[in-house]
Amino acid sequence: MPRPVRPLLRGTTYTRLLHLWVPMLAVSVWLFVSPSTPWVPALLLVPVGLLPGVRRGEGVQAWLLLTPGKGESGIAVTPSASWRDRLRTVVWLEARMLLGTTAALGTVWLPALSFDLVAAALGHRRSDVPFLGAFPPDRVCVLLAPLPLLALYGLVVGLGELITALARRLLGPSPAERLAALEERTEQLLERTRIARELHDSIGHALTVAVLQAGAARAAGDPEFTDRALAAIEDTGRAALEDLERVLGVLRESERPVSGRPTLADADRLLESARAAGAEVAAELSGPIRELPGPVSREGYRMLQEALTNVLRHAGAVPVRVRVAVSGDGLDLEVRNPLPAETGGPRQGRGGSGLRGMRERAALLGGRVSSGPDEGDWTVRAYLPGTTAPRPSRASA
Repeated sequence: MPRPVRPLLRGTTYTRLLHLWVPMLAVSVWLFVSPSTPWVPALLLVPVGLLPGVRRGEGVQAWLLLTPGKGESGIAVTPSASWRDRLRTVVWLEARMLLGTTAALGTVWLPALSFDLVAAALGHRRSDVPFLGAFPPDRVCVLLAPLPLLALYGLVVGLGELITALARRLLGPSPAERLAALEERTEQLLERTRIARELHDSIGHALTVAVLQAGAARAAGDPEFTDRALAAIEDTGRAALEDLERVLGVLRESERPVSGRPTLADADRLLESARAAGAEVAAELSGPIRELPGPVSREGYRMLQEALTNVLRHAGAVPVRVRVAVSGDGLDLEVRNPLPAETGGPRQGRGGSGLRGMRERAALLGGRVSSGPDEGDWTVRAYLPGTTAPRPSRASA
């Protein structure tokens, strides 16, 4: 298909022409009522364009007719939020009327002129087209007849592109709206990342505990131990389903509060789950844990969960020391376990995305995470800043 013909085969060309014709409906009615004052419609557009809702209506029209089928049209469909937006809307209305008048006159008179040239070539000259008398030979009229149609083609395509460019310029989002859209997009990406972390931490922990329990029960060959292992797997699976329901709730309801997510006040559940998997967990919790700010307490819970999951996954049922200390400066978290003798190095820290996820969680709250061998142990340390009032400490093992 020749490139110059392609615009004639696109529906967008004709929807844009329709968009240009729409203002002429009101203008035509006014000219029928008062043909001596054609400037009045243009004057009335000034107060109309200052109405906030007009921008939304014009944006919807432009989005549907000028850029149909395009997800990112660059045209806002929100009311005017500032006087600058209102003034841009006024300029848009005036430009739309001017271009619409040009399009209406062109699409009427240019085909008529081509028809008159063909009629003149056939010897039927019209008296209301006087300049045709300057070309007495009929063959000259035949040669001129396609020119108005070519001009019509250029007018329709050119005005369509021009009105679309003006719409993006005058009805496009303001800098404040672009910033708000960027912030919303950033929030969506952060939310999706958080959901991925929630699934990784919660479900990964549950599966690790269940696999270890099932393996231990099979190796033990003790019915009583098997019963305890199955009970632990059942409890872990039920807790994982609750966590999964919370995460899926975020997907179903974007405005759902995060207050239902587990916090460090629920750390006993994690510790008991690790003990049920065979690990000897000695925990020391100090400070006002229940008074931690919500984000700090929730992220601290997930970090502790991931650290314990790494111990069970890479080191197995080994002694684990957990320290959770809350003070006025924030939250200090430490998880230590002996390095397996056969590894000869920090195998526990290689592979997977758990430690990277912990670092990302901490970075979002201005904290830090470190991990590595320390005096024969694999140690994970995390710090999250927070403001709490000190309270007498307690310890549990």
